[in-house]
Amino acid sequence: MKKTLTYQKTIQYFLQGLLILGPVSITLYFIYAVFDKVDGLLRPAINIPGLGFIIIIAFIILVGYVSSFFVMERLLSVLDRFLEKTPGIKLLYSFVKDFFEAFAGNKKKFTHNVLACVDDTDVWRVGFITQEDMSSFGMENYVAVYLPMAYSVAGNVYIVSRERIKPITHISATQSMKFAVSGGVTQTLTDSIDDDPLNNMATL
Repeated sequence: MKKTLTYQKTIQYFLQGLLILGPVSITLYFIYAVFDKVDGLLRPAINIPGLGFIIIIAFIILVGYVSSFFVMERLLSVLDRFLEKTPGIKLLYSFVKDFFEAFAGNKKKFTHNVLACVDDTDVWRVGFITQEDMSSFGMENYVAVYLPMAYSVAGNVYIVSRERIKPITHISATQSMKFAVSGGVTQTLTDSIDDDPLNNMATL
C-alpha cells in the first residue's frame, strides 16, 4: 500500500513539474529558435552571437521609419503596384501582403470578435468578421467570418448571414482569440474593448 502511495505521489510530482516546465520550456525554445534563425541570416559574414539579430531588427525599424517620409512612401507605393500587377508574382505577393496586414497595420482584420452559427443546429463558434460586405459574391446581408481552430494557426472562412452572428461585447478580441485557439481552456475576463491593445492598434 505504501509503495502504491509513493508511486502515485511520484507521478503527481512529475505531472506537476511538467505543467510548470512545459509552457516555460516551449516558450523559451521558440524565442531561441526565432532568435537563432534571424541571427543566422548574416552568417558567416557576421559570426558574433546576437549581433546579426540586432542589425536585422535595427534595419527593419529603419525601413519602417524611412517609409513614413512622403518620397519614400511614393516609391514604395509604385513598387507595391508593380508587384501586384506582375504575372506570376502578384498572387504570392498579394497573399503575403494581405496575411501580414491582417495582423498588423491599419487594415488589421481580427478585431471584430463575434459568435457565429454556421450549422443548422444551435451551436455557436468564436470567430472574427473579416469582410462586412459580401455583395460582390452575390450574397446580400452576409459577412465573411474567420473561425480559428483550437491548438492551430489554421482556420476556416465562412460566409454567414448577419442573422446568425452575435457580437461579443464583454471580452476583447485578444481574449476571444486566446479562448478559441486554446480549445476553450483559457479563462476569459470581462473587460473594456478600449483596453484591448489589439483593438487600439487597429485604430491608429
